[in-house]
Amino acid sequence: MVKKNKKEIKIAYFSMEIAIKNHIKSYSGGLGVLAGDTLKAAADLNTPMLGVTLLNDRGYFKQVINEKGEQKEEPDEYDYSKFKEMVGESFINIKEDKVKVHAWEYKVEGSSGHSIPIYFLDTDVEGNKEKYRKLTGKLYGGNEEYRLMQEIVLGRGGAKLLPILGHDNIEKYHLNEGHAALVGVELFLKYKRESSAEEDKGKLISKVRDKCVFTTHTPIKAGHDVFRMDTVKRLQPDFPSEFLEIITENRLNMSRLALYSSSYVNGVALSHQKISTEMFPGREVSSITNGVHSRTWISPEFKKLFDEDIPNWRHCSMSLRNALNISPDKIWRAHQKAKEKLINHVEEEKSLKLSKDIFTIGFARRFTGYKRSTLLLHDMGKLLEIHDKVGKIQIIYAGKAHPSDWGGKEMIKKINETARKYEDKIKIVFLEDYDMELAKLLIPGVDIWLNTPLPPNEASGTSGMKAAHNGVPHFSTLDGWWLEGCVEGKTGWAIGEKHNATDPEELIEKDAADLYDKLENKILPCYYQKPEIWRQIMRQTIAINASFFNSERMLREYTQEAYL
Repeated sequence: MVKKNKKEIKIAYFSMEIAIKNHIKSYSGGLGVLAGDTLKAAADLNTPMLGVTLLNDRGYFKQVINEKGEQKEEPDEYDYSKFKEMVGESFINIKEDKVKVHAWEYKVEGSSGHSIPIYFLDTDVEGNKEKYRKLTGKLYGGNEEYRLMQEIVLGRGGAKLLPILGHDNIEKYHLNEGHAALVGVELFLKYKRESSAEEDKGKLISKVRDKCVFTTHTPIKAGHDVFRMDTVKRLQPDFPSEFLEIITENRLNMSRLALYSSSYVNGVALSHQKISTEMFPGREVSSITNGVHSRTWISPEFKKLFDEDIPNWRHCSMSLRNALNISPDKIWRAHQKAKEKLINHVEEEKSLKLSKDIFTIGFARRFTGYKRSTLLLHDMGKLLEIHDKVGKIQIIYAGKAHPSDWGGKEMIKKINETARKYEDKIKIVFLEDYDMELAKLLIPGVDIWLNTPLPPNEASGTSGMKAAHNGVPHFSTLDGWWLEGCVEGKTGWAIGEKHNATDPEELIEKDAADLYDKLENKILPCYYQKPEIWRQIMRQTIAINASFFNSERMLREYTQEAYL
């Protein structure tokens, strides 16, 4: 393993959560997985980069489904000392207190043997007050004050620690979502202390902006952290008056703070760029569409196939376009092996026997209102009619709802109730505690990947990209990355119309009708009656979508557009 010299590292990537391995429970979902995939790509490409995140040693939560079909949350702690090394210590000021922050290092090794460090910040340190020792325990827990203190640890604590750890040549601080926005404040106060008396505010802020890059991930206003200024000033008395011009209604929006502090800002898909530009008028927002890490998300069955027929794929994700040279029958056999593995897992976990000869729909993501997770079940009469007359269907769900998202929890309960109600007519299963390992079983093992967000609320979405890497076509509303990736009938199918501004309730009826129509008249007839065409679609999905929607391409774009 080749480790980078600390002086060589130029880019620091800050994210509230980073998913690297399943046993490191420091992530909740898509944001963390995207961050982990980015840093894995950096190790592959030998990019001079490091990661900074919180330790989150109490994890997010372990999901348990009770006998009523309801989600219950249990602790999901992990022992970080087995695979991380404590490498440094600093402190931050919160109110009048000095809070110690330890950094634990974990090295990510790339495909060519190069490695990059990720620093996990820890405040559970002897000498800290109890309320501070808990800050880096539970991910996204607590009240407004707890969340702001977490972001102080990440942004200010992380920026302060890097020089102590020997990383004093950082040229770009990449803020992955607004949680890391206080990096800009820490840099500004540092430059202010070092500046001459005549150096004005504008020059200092320009120095900060030259250093910072910001990626925004959500087109939903409620998804941006906002803190009351009395809370900010109480916890951070040194919050600079020079930043007060971005305060509105006596509240600090962390995304606006990150925007103000950054020279380069991007959304995570072309459609998200447009939404973000409207959300933040007067600010240029670029676009770099997300991607997933190919080596992480390609199943063992397809890795073996690609090693035989595309030998360079591990070092060049773009070479997956050569899947067009692979026999469709070989792709089908690899898929069926992955499907059989999933079916065996379902039987072990749920005592439910599925069939690898029945068309299987997969749906797994965070359960929340705009994702409309129950759209497929909207008209069970119609779904059962299709199942009985056109071709049999079996459905596998997975995913978590935030502990305080009661609407998301109700969706999970409804799916489990529907599965029980119709168990004699159609097989529907909900797999609990969705995580990276379950995703690696579920995504390659289904026949189609379903996504039903209410446009334009999906910033990007990446699960469909993971499916594409395993030859699984996508079936989704035209939102996020699918606006770029959909080649109708070639890489999957669209649900509904593009840029439809219809009332959300009316749109449910329209999108459900279109979903059923595509299933009945295009998708199932192709799967059951034209297997040779279906296998060509699987091959095209790999060649067209997987070869582009990967983190290698994404990081090259960041390097060219944002870092250089």
